[in-house]
Order: sequence, then structure tokens, then C-alpha cells
Amino acid sequence: MPRLLVLIADDEPAARRGVRQLLARYENFVVAGECRNGAEVLAALDTIAADVIFLDIQMPGINAFEVIRRRGPARMPIVVFLTAYDEYAIRAFEVQALDYLVKPVSDARFAATIERISRQLEISPSQPPGFVITTSTGVTVLPVRRVDWIESAGTYARLWIGRRSYLIRQSLRDLEERLRAYGFARAHRRALVCLDRVRTLGARSAVLESGTEIEISRRQRAAFVAALRAQSVSATRPAAHSAASRSRPISRRPRRPPTADETSALHIAEAGIERDLADRLRRVFARQGRRVSPVHRR
Repeated sequence: MPRLLVLIADDEPAARRGVRQLLARYENFVVAGECRNGAEVLAALDTIAADVIFLDIQMPGINAFEVIRRRGPARMPIVVFLTAYDEYAIRAFEVQALDYLVKPVSDARFAATIERISRQLEISPSQPPGFVITTSTGVTVLPVRRVDWIESAGTYARLWIGRRSYLIRQSLRDLEERLRAYGFARAHRRALVCLDRVRTLGARSAVLESGTEIEISRRQRAAFVAALRAQSVSATRPAAHSAASRSRPISRRPRRPPTADETSALHIAEAGIERDLADRLRRVFARQGRRVSPVHRR
């Protein structure tokens, strides 16, 4: 199970210590840093590729909402708000927080939050992986089957669907470990490719169904071709067995239309948010004329 890096931001030492103690029983959640105010949070996010931040709302100088505004929702890790008040709940979910914890936090309530984080990051080996992405319209879940290829972008990775892309805060190495069983192979040191999307395979590159051409490095070529052949055999598709046949299109079965579950984003009710908060959020979004979780279709 991959490690998840956690930041704890609260101006009260006792509150930070409490979160540490609650996290202690979850071995894959590693505290990477603590922050006492909003300025320290912004500085930490520039240096630590955190997966999750437990963020107090009322901090000296820069509060939590201003941190998110300055950083930008798309560049934030998963946000779990910590506060002694429940009056900020609506605003918290409007800025795409995953959860809202009111102090003091019970063990059972914290366990529910950890489970929610785990579902969002799809770290359970029994679950098919997916990606939680932030767009201008909110937080959505992107099924892995929709991704054509993944490009390394420093401490981030860029998910490509045709000509559209989304950034997530995860290394290509971790993604390679997660996605190998789901038909992804490394083409070169900065790219993972969904083998089902390969249309033709040439001597030095692969052309995807979207028309994108991905270079295949000399070092990765043998492993990439072997993975492609194994994928073809497992799907009862003919593989390319000779140098001459590698330049021909790979035959493939007609694709079935995507199901509603595959093309829909995460709905608030499915995220496990308490019913009263979910209802209030729906009313807020309705007044603003916004849908809860739209997702773009190809």
C-alpha cells in the first residue's frame, strides 16, 4: 500500500498533536510536516508533495479559505477541514473540501474520514483505481479506463484523455505500481501508456487511438512490447509477432458504450457526507444554477 504524505495545519499545538495521535494507527499515512499559520501552509505546499492536509479554518494571518484561494484549488492536496465551529460547512464544501471535522474529533468519526480519503485516492487493492481531480466546476472522479496516457510533471502527473489533460499530485513511479495490473506500461521515463489505446506500434513510437504519438525508449521497448503482447493475448486479440507486423494496426474488438458509472463523477451523496450537509449543499448549488458533479465526455 503506498504511503500518503500528510500536512497538519493548526495554530494550537494540542490540536496538531491530537491529529498526530489519531493518525498513528494508520501506517500508510505519514505526517510530513506541521504548520502553525496560513503562511507556513503555503510555504510547505511548495516544498512537500502532500496527498492530504488537515487544515484548521481560523489561523493567524491567512485563514484556510485564503490559503486555498492563493494556492488555487487545482494545486491543493485533498483538504480535510478542522474547526471548532460548524458554521463554515457550506463554504468548506464549496471550495471542494473532502471532509469537515468539528473538534473534538472522535476515533469513529476520524476513522470515517480516513476511509473517505482512502476511497478517493483508491488505495484499496480490492478496488479498481480512479483519480480524484479538481476542475473549475468541482471535484470529480475520473475512471482509470478513460485515461489514454500519463505524463510526468515533476511532483505531479498529467492525465491525458485525447487532447484534454488533468494534473494530479502523484509521482509516475507510484502510478506505475498502481496501474500495471490495469494495462498500463512505461514507454519512457516520463510516460505511462494505456495499452488498450495503442493503435499502431512502430520501431520507436506508439500511436494511440487519439492520434497522439508516444516515443518508446530503447531501454523500455522490450518490456513495452512484451506487455502489449500479453495484453492482446489476455483480451483474445492477435498480437504483433514480427517486425513487419508491428507497423500494422492492432486489431481490436468494438468497444461497448460506457456505463453511467464510468462516465459520471462523484456525487455528494456517494461521498459519504452527512445527509444534512449534503442537502444544504444541493440547495446552495441549485440557487447558483450549478450541478453537483459534471464531468466532460469525449
